[in-house]
Amino acid sequence: MITTSDFKTGLTIEFNNDVYTITYFQHVKPGKGAAFVRTKLKSFKTGNTLEHTFKAGEKVKQARIEYHEMQYLYSTGTEYFFMDNQNFDQVPISSDLIGTNIDFLKDGMVLKVMYYEGKIIGAEFPNFVELKVVQTEPGFRGDTATGASKPATLETGTVIQVPLFVNVDDVLQIDTRTRSYLKRV
Repeated sequence: MITTSDFKTGLTIEFNNDVYTITYFQHVKPGKGAAFVRTKLKSFKTGNTLEHTFKAGEKVKQARIEYHEMQYLYSTGTEYFFMDNQNFDQVPISSDLIGTNIDFLKDGMVLKVMYYEGKIIGAEFPNFVELKVVQTEPGFRGDTATGASKPATLETGTVIQVPLFVNVDDVLQIDTRTRSYLKRV
């Protein structure tokens, strides 16, 4: 058990029969009344964000999350198979547990799979991935002054906006948190 004084961003707790990660917290000590802690919690099960106020000193149970690095192998519709890099076991993971960045997933990619009490609760993508452009319109010389962009289809089938100078067969670094182009590699 931990108290509200132990709260920090990224901490995982058990609350209302769910596992949450703390995305924001603020200790408040008003002039009148008792102190409290304002928090924003993100659910691992649903991905929804919840705002909750805890009394100062209130105790909650800390959730112990284990991370295993796993390599993506193949998919069969809604299930994606990963290999544990420690013991080489193949584990199926449903698409809803992988999250919204599933369209950046390519063969051989390594993800951090999160376990809670022996059960998979999610997968964490690396912050940056490198993907090849398979289709885009040609850019024209002189068009870069406006900072314009064009759509490009990546090797996984995902379409993102890229600068005009990007061509087919370029390898791009993509930020998975913002789903945006960073640079050519």
